[in-house]
Amino acid sequence: GRRGPADPCEQTPPITSGPDKGTQVTVEIHHEDTSPQLIKRLSLGKGSQRLKGHDNKGFQRTEAPRPPGAKDLHAYPWDKSSLKSMPVDLQQFKELDAYALKVNVKNSVEELVKALLKQARTDLEKVRAIWMWICHHIEYDVVGYHNKSQLSSKPRDVLQMGKSICEGYAELFEHMCSLAGIQCKKLSGHAKGHGYKTGQTFTGDSDHAWNAVYLEGRWHLLDSTWGSGSVDDSFTKFTYRYNEFYFLTHPALFINNHFPDNSNWQLLKPTLTLKEFENNMLHNSNFYMLGLLAAHPETPIIQTVNGKASVSVDCRPGTLFMFKLKGTDEHGLMTLKKLGMTLDIYPQKTGSHKLEIFAKPSKAEASDDVYKCVVEYVVECESVDKAMRFPKDLHQPVGPSWFSERQGFLRPSHREPVLHTNDGRCSLTFTLGKDISVLTSLHTDGSSLAEDMGRRHVLQIHRGNQIELKVHLPHAGSFVLKIYSKKKSDPGNYDYIFNYLIRCLNTEVKWPAFPQSYSKWLQDYEILEPLSGLLPANRNVQFKLKMHGIAKVLVQAENVHPLTQNRGCWEGTCNTSGCREVFVMVHENANHSFYSHVLKYEVEPQ
Repeated sequence: GRRGPADPCEQTPPITSGPDKGTQVTVEIHHEDTSPQLIKRLSLGKGSQRLKGHDNKGFQRTEAPRPPGAKDLHAYPWDKSSLKSMPVDLQQFKELDAYALKVNVKNSVEELVKALLKQARTDLEKVRAIWMWICHHIEYDVVGYHNKSQLSSKPRDVLQMGKSICEGYAELFEHMCSLAGIQCKKLSGHAKGHGYKTGQTFTGDSDHAWNAVYLEGRWHLLDSTWGSGSVDDSFTKFTYRYNEFYFLTHPALFINNHFPDNSNWQLLKPTLTLKEFENNMLHNSNFYMLGLLAAHPETPIIQTVNGKASVSVDCRPGTLFMFKLKGTDEHGLMTLKKLGMTLDIYPQKTGSHKLEIFAKPSKAEASDDVYKCVVEYVVECESVDKAMRFPKDLHQPVGPSWFSERQGFLRPSHREPVLHTNDGRCSLTFTLGKDISVLTSLHTDGSSLAEDMGRRHVLQIHRGNQIELKVHLPHAGSFVLKIYSKKKSDPGNYDYIFNYLIRCLNTEVKWPAFPQSYSKWLQDYEILEPLSGLLPANRNVQFKLKMHGIAKVLVQAENVHPLTQNRGCWEGTCNTSGCREVFVMVHENANHSFYSHVLKYEVEPQ
């Protein structure tokens, strides 16, 4: 069987926000040295082959490809410098690429190569033109794949049909290069392509073909089958989706999913054994194109320890992540780091679970605003940690990060995603960016917290550009504190920014909500006492409120109790007998007879 053009994880349809469905990402890498070096023409030495076919006029003859030597080898593992095996400036290829895509010659391979070479000067440009043409004009033959006896992979037939399997792509590439005077070799081996299962072994004959080309004095690898697009899960439909990654791929990355029959063609030092290839983590091309650097653990199959497994990804700044364990993100805790993410997984069933990690750039063009699968694990779970069930309102990632900082929540007092409280109370502080209005709510599973009550279990206190969030839990359990914000100057809705998980095991805990506040209660007012929104019946209750710019404050119970101003605070007592509700009201102006409600307290039933 031939491996179809798909990085396994790339068959997963990309997850998009909104209606724009998956598009492909292309990463451009610019090097200091971008001038293409001109190469001395190969002289016709011993062992050269004459071109087969009659039309040799105007073509150079190529030497027989030499086997790879020491100067072709790259160090393994990957040095994280470049995705390519030589400096390539994709900007400089723009015109050439556009020209190659438009060439429409189908009558003979020779005529096609002549047309493509019109715009190509250096050997690198010639290879690029041939590569671009094949990737955009030859489709993967899914029917032929299932019926190989009818299939010819001769270059002339592949061109005529406009489709083939990997064998035909590689032979056409080799033949077109030789017509262009460039040494090229068809390679075969095992590939982690379509149908690959995490951790599987490879036996028997090779299942894929690709090419090596000789440029600027050393060998380079490419795979035009995988450069052209991908096949769906059922292997019945091919989709053109150009993939830059497989053009002159760095050998330390190419080995990730291509294992040549002849290990010299790994172009690596040291070379890998088949066993190492089988056990190595499969990172698909999205992984590298999104600038990711490494994933841990480096083996694709993970065993849980006491019901938990941990994964992390290293990347360049500004990458967003999500994950799915058996299709859902409920059973994990993911935190976003400046240079990657960490994820703790707690499967709630024993057995084998597929874990997929997705990523996207945070400052994406609209076309790239799509989470793409970058790595897959199999998590084998022997025992379940029932205590690590998370509320369904928990949103990934959890805790503060560079993303919440970018939204204006600076210097968090709690950098960890989970807060533990013994008495059911906790307090978080942030420095707020300019012009930010904050909304918070508390959530838990079950019906114990209606939405409006969820808001009233969190109290905001503003002091200058500092915000303090006081949380009083209504009972023991696991809660989600969600934090939203908007610009004060924007009339629109609040945007969700981030959340924390708050845990309390103490079953004695039973805090009432904070008092209800109305629109005239300003952001920088502060309740010093009473903080509880539920007052005891038949008691004298002490009030102390920090408010400015008002003329008079009254507390209305059965009777009206004025408060007196004392060093920026309004203070006084109020008796709660004979009423179910107590209101705090303010006079904004001494000449007005009009009062505004600012706070409302409930009174306990008698």
